[in-house]
Amino acid sequence: MDKANALVNSLIGENRISTLGLAVVDELHMLGEVGRGATLEMCLSKLMFASSLTQIIAMSATLSNIGDLKHFLKADVYSNDFRPVELKEYYKMGHDIYEVPKASDPVDKIYKPMKTIRHNQDQNKDLLAQDPDQLLPLVLEVIPKHSCLIFCSTKKNCQNLALLLVKFMPRYLIQVKANERHQLMKALYNEVSALCPVLKATIPFGLAYHHSGLTMDERKLIEDAYSQGVLCLLTCTSTLAAGVNLPAKRVIVRAPYVGNALVSQSQYKQMIGRAGRAGIDTSGESILIIKEADKPKISHLFSGPVEKCLSRLLVENRKGLQSLVLTLIGLKICGTVSELKEFMHQSTLLFVQSECQSVDIDEQVETCIQSLKQLGHVTVSNSFKTEVTQLGQATFKGCIDVESSPVIYQELERAHKSLALDNELHLLYLVTPLNMKDLIEPDWMTYFRQVISLNDSEQEVARLVGATESILSRKASGLRVKKNDRDSETPLKRFYVTLILHKLMKEHTIWETAAVFNVTRGFVQNLLTSASSFASCMVHFTRELNEFWGLNLLLEAMVKKLSFTASLELIPLMEVPGVKQMLLEEKADALREEAEELSSIPKELQKMDPDG
Repeated sequence: MDKANALVNSLIGENRISTLGLAVVDELHMLGEVGRGATLEMCLSKLMFASSLTQIIAMSATLSNIGDLKHFLKADVYSNDFRPVELKEYYKMGHDIYEVPKASDPVDKIYKPMKTIRHNQDQNKDLLAQDPDQLLPLVLEVIPKHSCLIFCSTKKNCQNLALLLVKFMPRYLIQVKANERHQLMKALYNEVSALCPVLKATIPFGLAYHHSGLTMDERKLIEDAYSQGVLCLLTCTSTLAAGVNLPAKRVIVRAPYVGNALVSQSQYKQMIGRAGRAGIDTSGESILIIKEADKPKISHLFSGPVEKCLSRLLVENRKGLQSLVLTLIGLKICGTVSELKEFMHQSTLLFVQSECQSVDIDEQVETCIQSLKQLGHVTVSNSFKTEVTQLGQATFKGCIDVESSPVIYQELERAHKSLALDNELHLLYLVTPLNMKDLIEPDWMTYFRQVISLNDSEQEVARLVGATESILSRKASGLRVKKNDRDSETPLKRFYVTLILHKLMKEHTIWETAAVFNVTRGFVQNLLTSASSFASCMVHFTRELNEFWGLNLLLEAMVKKLSFTASLELIPLMEVPGVKQMLLEEKADALREEAEELSSIPKELQKMDPDG
């Protein structure tokens, strides 16, 4: 989303937006999501205003307020409720499974006893104690002949459920496509130099978990294996329902929750929409598992309109609207306050929904301009003419958050005066994405151990950013810190994330790094990708600020380093055509030899104790 927005900005800035003939927006309901929704609205608003030649095609399966979006996009609407494969919906409570009421049925029908489809009484007591939802019988009705997805509320639940199911699964399932599954395990091992113990235990049974804790390569291999029928069952989180085309004969939603929050109707429809393979199955089934206490909370999932898709420009203290206003001024789309207001009236979903959201657009624009003035991004003359400052220009060119850019500028100023260049740690800190610190809580003892293990020059960098041994030792001991030490909490947390990157740059594997910091390997890989993108943003940011011309050159090198994960002196060599491919092939050959050790895994699992 951010890349598309940056591309539109670039095309407008170079007067080439008319060369964009077609823009396709899949999952248009993302407009209503916090974060991505504001970015998507900004991108579409600028695109429609700047180019009348670009056709926009937007698609979604879960929208209710189509009229608002039609008005916003000035579009024609094509809608169809045709589904190539029939979907049969059920819900399970206790031992019984019931048919879900049709849309034409009374809403209160869910409270009345309906036809019981299955009643499972004769269950192994141990199994029933560990699997009270009776997921195993529901799964074994489908696999291995057909495929099945089980949506869980958390990543941890996915892994625990996968291990629970294989503990009680019939051993004969190991014989199904044993060779293909063995090859899958070898491929997974080759990708990250290790094989997850959970996947090692579950894949021989045709089962795997799928969530953001996996690396992108692992997810791709698992998705391909599932699509080809090598795997017949995935335990997954709700993220698989959006953007990943992995249909199943049966979809089981283990609980009506995503994390601790009640699932929305849109999320529920996305999940159960995976049931039914066109061209393979004549019908698909979905089963929602609920408890008695959940019954009054879920009737809206089966009937009534999908949640409305509302503009998100004003959430998080108007962050989206501020970014849009700054970009409009910086790209010279709007030069005065009145032109900004006119743009908002003509080209935003926020204006279309201003009445239902009780929003005064003109007042919001003026408030945003005042905020941008205070942050040092824009100036407004007596004639209400608006212009971006040098900092404002750097902010929108670098796609930096408007509220974060003054903080980033101050960090760069401090680094400019005392930049440590005898190692790469200080530069890594400058390209560590600010938002990543909010996704992880530091383990202060691990933090302390990692800092004291740094060499003298690296410890000097830690001191410069405030990660001193005295503060970290107090944190690790659970002691209270002084008030002025608490003020340095943000750079402290950011530097903790930097240490994860630093471990990777020291040629430790994703598995080793994840183990040291007790995070998922998916988080480590996502951090590396985010840092590479943020480094690129920082290059554009510093390019617009003349005082940082030296830092700009150094940050360009960091972009390449993060892309290749190689030492700086090796980057020119890595850029020679064919060299990187040759190195990858040599590494793959070495890993392939090591992977031969896995050849005995299926046989070992065949002999495994059912209770082990």
